[in-house]
Amino acid sequence: MKNSQPSVANYFTRDRAWHPQAYAPGYKSSVLRAPTRALIAFGNSLSETSGPAFGHDIIGPLDNDMILNFAQPGESAIGERIMVQGRVLDERGQPVPGVLLEFWQANAGGRYRHKKDGYLAPLDPNFGGCGRTISGGDGTYAFRTVRPGPYPWPNGPNDWRPAHIHISVFGHGFAQRLITQMYFQGDPLIPICPIVRTINDPKAIEQLTARLDMNASAPMDALAYRFDIILRGSRSTLFENRLEGN
Repeated sequence: MKNSQPSVANYFTRDRAWHPQAYAPGYKSSVLRAPTRALIAFGNSLSETSGPAFGHDIIGPLDNDMILNFAQPGESAIGERIMVQGRVLDERGQPVPGVLLEFWQANAGGRYRHKKDGYLAPLDPNFGGCGRTISGGDGTYAFRTVRPGPYPWPNGPNDWRPAHIHISVFGHGFAQRLITQMYFQGDPLIPICPIVRTINDPKAIEQLTARLDMNASAPMDALAYRFDIILRGSRSTLFENRLEGN
């Protein structure tokens, strides 16, 4: 949500122009998903904002390592090894600790481990494609994975999704969940992707693009990418589950 002025109760008001329109004919599935009537706002119930909450003890030692968390002993996922790290911040740039982040992606060949994914690329027997972690006291998070491959999708005659990782951010209540996608710096498929092209502001696309961070890379092991997640305010990350005004 983008706005330079705080509103009542010290919250930043939502600028709906920052996010794409719900109806975008170039993104074929939005035609049926877009609302046809005026939006109606409903307040959250107490149960939605206060619980149930996750426990920090649900995180396993390899949950944030998709290179190993689905691999057989002595094996690892196939592909370009990378690390993704960043911070979860609020609208004023303050860290947001203790939030659950979940991530999922295609493998290095561009295929998801899902029964409905019929892409011809092979599955990697040592890659499950999902993981999770919890932000630290200073809002930092990190995970290891392989760089996902691009893949075709039945939107147009020859449409391809850029390499991307889905990231879900949970707050401290049942209804406090936001979902975004992270792209990679320099990917030539980004500007021609029909989904990305629904975003009108180039700055919003930049904030969905992870930057190569050689200083954080592991020599002879893995490149690092930085991706900060900003929950609200003038530098908010674009979240896909807000596209309909939610």
